[in-house]
Amino acid sequence: MGNILELNHVTKRYPGFTLEDLSLALPSGYVMGFIGENGAGKSTTIKLILDLLKKDEGEISIFGDSLDSSPAQAKEQIGVVMDECNFPAAMSAEQIARMMAKCYRSWDDTRYAQYLGRFDIPRDKRIKDYSRGMRMKLMLAVALSHDSRLLLLDEATSGLDPIVRDEILDIFLDFMQDESHGIFVSSHILSDLEKICDYVAFLHKGKLVFCEEKSALQEKYVVVKCTRQELDTLDRSAIVGVRQNSFGTEALVLRGRIPAGLVCDPASIEDIMLYHVKEETR
Repeated sequence: MGNILELNHVTKRYPGFTLEDLSLALPSGYVMGFIGENGAGKSTTIKLILDLLKKDEGEISIFGDSLDSSPAQAKEQIGVVMDECNFPAAMSAEQIARMMAKCYRSWDDTRYAQYLGRFDIPRDKRIKDYSRGMRMKLMLAVALSHDSRLLLLDEATSGLDPIVRDEILDIFLDFMQDESHGIFVSSHILSDLEKICDYVAFLHKGKLVFCEEKSALQEKYVVVKCTRQELDTLDRSAIVGVRQNSFGTEALVLRGRIPAGLVCDPASIEDIMLYHVKEETR
């Protein structure tokens, strides 16, 4: 069905920081996890996709059309949940509905009411009296109530308890039952991403380290536990990163390049991210 989101050689420069030559593609029907340390450029990327920031170079396409040529049409089909609720604190969910109906031609008040009921959000309570979990659920209800095809999520589950996070992840999976949909989600909670993501893109200091299928990444690497002497027998080109502690040495290694006899464990997305960073100092 093609790509629902494409970034081609996108660059954004600030004094002291550059998001440099970022290229990635999210196919329709899939979820991409966008990971990286604080300050890596994840929020900058999402703001560029939303046209809240102007890129210096490159091209961004949504639903096959350049963002430069049809920003209004693209935004109509993008649902957004940021790490903080930006709705006026004095407003209620009922007032938010009336405001959103003026913003989106495809606004569906019936669907919105269904999500409020599903999330146990009162229509007349002011947002300032909501818990963080309720605020996140309200933003998600809004994002899903105007025929969104692409969800952009920036730390949407951060600070939520595991029960609420699991409930929200179920909503994402329901949304993805339609193969014309896609989700681009930035999060520091990598265990959540492992549950729902098909692709993982890792941004480090403004540069894309990798963008690959999650299953391929986890098949590609293992974590080897060994002595320093055993590590020295490995082909250095097969070692991604090394971590040493009082119990011995651990390294992220290409699966097909380890000799028999070494103890190894499956690599999580967090392992893969952390060891790629450690490669700089090994």
